Amino acid sequence: MTMTLRRIILGGALAAAVLPVMTPQAAAQQTRLLTAEKHNEYGLVYSLPLTALRIEVEARHESRKAGPYWQYAKKYVGTDRAVTHDSESWTITRVTVTPYGVSDNSRQYLMQLKPGATTYIGVGDDGMLLSINRRPEPINTLPAAAPARNDVTADRIAPGEYLQYVNEDFIASQSSAKQASMLAETLMEIRDAKVSLTRGTADSMPKDGRQLELMLNSLAHQEAAMTSAFLGITDVETVTRTYTFLPDAEGNSVLFRLSDFAGFVDADDYSGAAVRVNIRTTDPAQLPVDAKGETKKVPKDAVMYCIPGSAQVTLTLDDAILYDGELDFAQFGMEFGLNPILFTDKKSPSYAIFDPATGALKEIGVMREEDMP
Repeated sequence: MTMTLRRIILGGALAAAVLPVMTPQAAAQQTRLLTAEKHNEYGLVYSLPLTALRIEVEARHESRKAGPYWQYAKKYVGTDRAVTHDSESWTITRVTVTPYGVSDNSRQYLMQLKPGATTYIGVGDDGMLLSINRRPEPINTLPAAAPARNDVTADRIAPGEYLQYVNEDFIASQSSAKQASMLAETLMEIRDAKVSLTRGTADSMPKDGRQLELMLNSLAHQEAAMTSAFLGITDVETVTRTYTFLPDAEGNSVLFRLSDFAGFVDADDYSGAAVRVNIRTTDPAQLPVDAKGETKKVPKDAVMYCIPGSAQVTLTLDDAILYDGELDFAQFGMEFGLNPILFTDKKSPSYAIFDPATGALKEIGVMREEDMP
């Protein structure tokens, strides 16, 4: 059985791309088996991958609002650790980088077989080569973007909420010092009521444990609201954003920007500090050598695959390094080929499995009985 292979050139030059991932669920790519049939003129078309990066960034957003009586915190609450002015801050706490493959339509190949051939290939929905003479496993080309998480409790205090618990004398007063004193008195009354309920000495005790719990929770919320007028309010939430980055060469690119007020903003929004991704090749791909140390030649009509090269991937914000790791990339490597006779031999055909992220040859061996057509 003979097989010929031709390269099909489609599309233009590759351009680096930075895209926010909006998909809430994993993009699990389905796989297909391609067999040589009359309708496809016994030709199997597949493509090699480019390696893209899924970059998940987790940030802590802290919003601080000063209470109107912060200057009296030491006198009435017993601490000077009060928020003295409104502010917001964003701090990146975690970065995860995951490589995955995307089909390169400029590197398509045609595997031409003869009628009656039993050789088959496994490809993804986008035509990317995954296996030969072996059913490929489903692949997650783009894992799920983690949803934003809010670490603030449901019982949060709203600014000005303490006003729900003040009397007419407080409203009528024009002195901030007098208002602070009245708030402190109310705060002490609430704390005394909590102690009385806890000890069972209150004038009106609840009928059961559930009612007691509700009364204590209500008093605790009132106490927190009163205290916030002195100490201020600090809300914290954890926000996660996911980006994809497809590099085509070494160098720096702005992935996104981080603003102290708006948080994650676009790369061209100069209200924030730039988070950059730097790509630097570290280990260019090498052609395989034989037992004598001589470089192997690509076999005639070879089944092409990728020998990836390595690159250092670094994410930085100002002078801080957020991520630094070495990864393999199809586009920084080279192409090589397997002898097609391996897969068309009638007595003992071989199989091959390729890395969906880099196109590298992961495994090759003799076909199992359950993989036979």
